[in-house]
Formats: sequence, structure tokens, C-alpha cells
Amino acid sequence: MPRPMPPPNPCLRLEENLCFALYAANHAFTAAYKPLLEPLGLTYPQYLVLLVLWEAEEPTVKAIGQRLHLDSGTLTPLLKRMESAGLLQRRRDAEDERQVRIALTQAGRALEAEAVEVQRRLSCLLQGPGADPAALRQQLLALARSLRQASPRA
Repeated sequence: MPRPMPPPNPCLRLEENLCFALYAANHAFTAAYKPLLEPLGLTYPQYLVLLVLWEAEEPTVKAIGQRLHLDSGTLTPLLKRMESAGLLQRRRDAEDERQVRIALTQAGRALEAEAVEVQRRLSCLLQGPGADPAALRQQLLALARSLRQASPRA
């Protein structure tokens, strides 16, 4: 029979760790988006790329990576899959061939109108007593900034 474990240090309890709460929330968000994005033929990371592309006219791969905090090793295969799906085009910058620019295709632009409905449906899930999604978003962005500044590798 296993002997009982002594109670862990309170700071080591899973439920007490902010990192676990964020990890669980991230998984819950991805799961909530999945059924909304599947009819559009999108994964959540592809959706995030489209959000950047709907805001910026032909950004570079580097600029997209900076916005999404993704390295090129993660981003490039994602962009290639999206190009194969007909959502975007990749091309070398005419002035600096080291840079790759990303342009939406007509199909990629057409998804913007459908994405508005995805956001509307998801925002309904975030409403409730005491809910303030805008304030929470600002707090999370501030937390992410602080962590990136504190970490030499972030």
C-alpha cells in the first residue's frame, strides 16, 4: 500500500500556479475555436496568421513571426500549407530578396467576413457576470510583455 505523501509546498500545488491556469485556458480557447474554424478549413494557428494578414498589406515572414511570437522554423511550414490551400502567396521582396512577403489571395480575403462570425460566436461564450474580456486581454498582454522582458531567451 502506498504511503501518503506529505502535503506539497503551497507554491508547488498545480492549482496555485498561474502558468497552469494560462495553460489550461489556452487549451480551452483552442478547443472552443476548433468547431468554429473547421467549416472554414482552418486550424487555430492558421487563423492567427490570417488575423495578421487582414491587418497588414503584404507583411514579411519576419514581421508575421514577430507579431505572433513564432520563429521561422514554425511559421514557414504553416505558411506553405496555407499557400497550398490557396489562402496566400509567398514571394521574394523586389528590393531585398532575403525577405519573403506574404499576400492574401482572393480566397484568403473572403474568409475575413466569415471570421467576423467566428469572433461573434466566441465572444458570446466569454460573456457572463463580472466578465471583462477587454480588461483580461490587457492584463494578459502586459503579463506576456513582462515575461518576455524578464527572460533572456523569450
